[in-house]
Amino acid sequence: MKFDLKAVKYEGANSKNPFAFKFYDKDEVINGKKMSEHMKFAMSYWHTIDQEGTDVFGGPTMDKKFGKTDPLEIFKAKADFAFELMDALGMEYYCFHDVDIAPEGKTLKESLAYFYEMVDYIYDLQKKHNKKLLWATANNFSDKKFMVGAATSANADVFATAAAKVKACIDACIKLGGTGYVFWGGREGYDTLLNTDMGLELDNLGRFLTMARDYARKQGFTGDFYIEPKPKEPTKHQYDFDVATCVGFLKKYGLADDFKMNIEANHATLAMHTFQHELRTATINGAFGSIDANQGDCMLGWDTDQFPTNVYDTTLCMYEVIKAGGFTNGGLNFDAKTRRASNTFDDILFGYIAGMDSFALGYKLADRIIKDGRIDEFVKNRYASYTQGVGKDIVEGRATLESLATYAETLGEIKVESGRQEYLESIINELMFKGV
Repeated sequence: MKFDLKAVKYEGANSKNPFAFKFYDKDEVINGKKMSEHMKFAMSYWHTIDQEGTDVFGGPTMDKKFGKTDPLEIFKAKADFAFELMDALGMEYYCFHDVDIAPEGKTLKESLAYFYEMVDYIYDLQKKHNKKLLWATANNFSDKKFMVGAATSANADVFATAAAKVKACIDACIKLGGTGYVFWGGREGYDTLLNTDMGLELDNLGRFLTMARDYARKQGFTGDFYIEPKPKEPTKHQYDFDVATCVGFLKKYGLADDFKMNIEANHATLAMHTFQHELRTATINGAFGSIDANQGDCMLGWDTDQFPTNVYDTTLCMYEVIKAGGFTNGGLNFDAKTRRASNTFDDILFGYIAGMDSFALGYKLADRIIKDGRIDEFVKNRYASYTQGVGKDIVEGRATLESLATYAETLGEIKVESGRQEYLESIINELMFKGV
């Protein structure tokens, strides 16, 4: 199928054309790389191509069947639209779950046959449109068999079925040249300990991830594996609550060398963290990998997956990404959907334009903050006591509890310097709105 999608061009901040980028110029070179290389924007197949405006209180507000009735033909038309949309946006990457790209059959075997056929179809589209798979994943949470988890299910047959789906998706990821494979434990958790063997479930999750890693490496996959932290919704106690929880889990089960984090902004909100906090936690633990770019609504207690337009958030996000050395195998996947009432195909373009512009602007502002140097200099000076005297002894491992106790007894009144949060926030505003 051919769709009438006009290419979205960069026209600059003064443009009033709603179908133009105001800040994202993919060919603009900053710090020796094109903006497209810094950003590595990706389309989320599930929200963009499949989601039709449904929520827990209402049915579809859009029709994305593209005039087709046969299940396989519907998904082929979806794929055609997906790649033409990426062309229009100048976007190189995409991400998917297995059930996003193919219809489900009555049995696992039938579902996998559809899936493999669609992988072949998308493989040809990839070559035709010169696109790349950022990462793939298996949906092991939507079907009723996964009602109490997949790798952590109390039923071993469910565990086996989840393994078969992951194996198929790993094979597809390798065929399509994906550089990442994501595990989101949508129902890997529990609601009550009255019916839960928590130790067995965690051990089984460790076993599952180990099996997947070993299989993928044996098949020649050299990319990263990602855990996507999320604190709640649907289960009350998710095993992948936040970055710190996931890092501890990976270290316990010997997986830290192969797994990194795919961090979603909205999930950070649900964990009562800032997006920046989750990114920094991943970086200092050597686990920064990829990002699901969206934003939530602090007045709602669920995952709204809105297109990101808060430039403060995108700036502080890109500040962390730059500090982390930028993306390697990961990128910025727009795990975002238009609002239920934004129910036209134009709205999809508007959402992506707004999100891509917000992150491009965020990158430029973050780069400005870093090059200004005042934030880094303040932090450096704040911890200066650890570069000399007793502080240096602490950092370099020469201090003991006894030596510190003896030293402390010689001290008089201790003055703790101001953290100057308001001053630092005013610097951020000054730099973000410089020239206004």
